Amino acid sequence: MVDRSMFKDVALPCAYIDWNAFEQNVKSIASKSNGKKIRIATKSIRCIKVLKYILNSDKCFHGLMCFNPHEAVLLAENGFDDILMGYPTMDEKGINSLIHQIKKGKLITFMVDSIEQINLLEQIGAKNDIIFSVCLDIDMSYDVFGFHFGVRRSPLKTIKDIIPLLTFLLTKLNVKLDGLMGYEAQIAGVGDKVKSKLFSNLVIRLLKKKSINEYIKRRKEIVRHIEKDGFKLRFINGGGTGSLHITSLEEKVSEVTVGSGFFSPTLFDHYLYFQYEPAIGFALPIVRTPKKHYYTCTSGGFIASGSVGKEKLPTPFSPEKCKLLQVEGAGEVQTPIYYKGKEKLEIGDAILFRPSKSGEIAERFSFFYIIKDNKIIDQYPTYRGDGGCYL
Repeated sequence: MVDRSMFKDVALPCAYIDWNAFEQNVKSIASKSNGKKIRIATKSIRCIKVLKYILNSDKCFHGLMCFNPHEAVLLAENGFDDILMGYPTMDEKGINSLIHQIKKGKLITFMVDSIEQINLLEQIGAKNDIIFSVCLDIDMSYDVFGFHFGVRRSPLKTIKDIIPLLTFLLTKLNVKLDGLMGYEAQIAGVGDKVKSKLFSNLVIRLLKKKSINEYIKRRKEIVRHIEKDGFKLRFINGGGTGSLHITSLEEKVSEVTVGSGFFSPTLFDHYLYFQYEPAIGFALPIVRTPKKHYYTCTSGGFIASGSVGKEKLPTPFSPEKCKLLQVEGAGEVQTPIYYKGKEKLEIGDAILFRPSKSGEIAERFSFFYIIKDNKIIDQYPTYRGDGGCYL
């Protein structure tokens, strides 16, 4: 547990990584690879030094999944290779910015799920005399009785959906199909052990079980069809932090992507089959006390993306039993908390929080303090600290 007192002599607010917890998470994730490669989701990290540490920590870690072509340039310039774009792009300037890296020999793969995306890459590739590597994004969501269990990502869900793209790819000289990705968001990103939600947990577990059986079969059939058409897939990617233990066992999957598990924000506290150590947080200073047991901190409104709900708020955790005010939540320039505990809090003291999601907090700070054995041992720049802003 990080001690609040270590922030007494640093400028607040600040963000930090609990390195002891982080190292434990890295080892735990590696132990669940089941012989598969683990690709790192950069959006959940957004810190070059942390990415390099993970890649060098175990041979199972190989390659990155990034979220933006300009980010891919930053990563390539910092020595990374085998970079998979996790999302399609129609950013012509961004694609062109990667041409130099590709000509230098960097392996960069673009995500596609439409003819329009492929056509843009073909045009740019022809102009620059290069062949772009692409990956098909397959929708792994599960539909049952009119209910959509999953996220709205790719329009490609069945063999019938991918046939037009495969036919189109066969006519292209500057685009090569290199991989297949299917992200099971309904398994990887949905907690099934949420406090005080017994019935909801049971329903989600049932849906997960049925969904797993369905998408494993569907992925196998899609891969078989693609290979039958003469395409040679360099990789087949799947999974996420919440489905690592399942997806890594699939015969057809060659690699699994993991991101949030390395830092383990609060959204990952509610899973039945795994638990990682909280490794990322931020400290806010108390700047006033409007009433007994009420303490107002500077900043703090770091609300996670996605559907709006209380679970997307940051969580104060030190001192224990401090909590946000329901009517105010976490604010842009100030965040009040309520605390009626044994510790004496004074103006200037730090209150420690955990973010709801992982890498997004890096967009609010220029660096992470690295804390090991309750000592600040270093500072690691975030993307923001390196001058990068991509979303």
